[in-house]
Amino acid sequence: MDFQQLILQRQSVRKFDKERPIEREKLMRILEAGRLAPSASNSQPWTFVVADEPGLVLQISKAMGITKLHSFNKFAINARLHIALVIEKPKLITQIGASLQKIDYPLIDIGIAAGHMCLQAAEDGIGSCMVGWFDEKKIKELLDIPKNKTIGLMIPFGYPVADYPLRKKIRKPLDKIVRWNKY
Repeated sequence: MDFQQLILQRQSVRKFDKERPIEREKLMRILEAGRLAPSASNSQPWTFVVADEPGLVLQISKAMGITKLHSFNKFAINARLHIALVIEKPKLITQIGASLQKIDYPLIDIGIAAGHMCLQAAEDGIGSCMVGWFDEKKIKELLDIPKNKTIGLMIPFGYPVADYPLRKKIRKPLDKIVRWNKY
């Protein structure tokens, strides 16, 4: 598949086939795609924590937004696994640059790594959905992530259900988002 086809195919999947496991070699390709993602000053400020034990996946899914007040991200309950992208301390030069520029480079880097992982998953027919709304404290407890660390994103993965539709991408036209030579 060429890259244009891949970016047209990749979408946020919210209906997973809970019976179909993700093959270990495909999971390793997803993790490798994240590992190879670019980062500011090559800091690679991430740790990927994979949760694939069914009971743990269920507990994490519940911590991803299912509460008495709302049920965001309830689709995550059928994911086969979750990956927590934990933000790590970047290189000193990146920290200095981030401070001077007032830009959170590690958070940007996590997003790039997540994009790489989701694209690799899509190439292998696996669905994903980047999630930023979750009970971080609970997930840290479940995954033994140190309290002083931050989870930048959670990504549930799984094969989409058989009839999951490929949706047309609705995006702003280029002439609304691109400026040439000046704003």
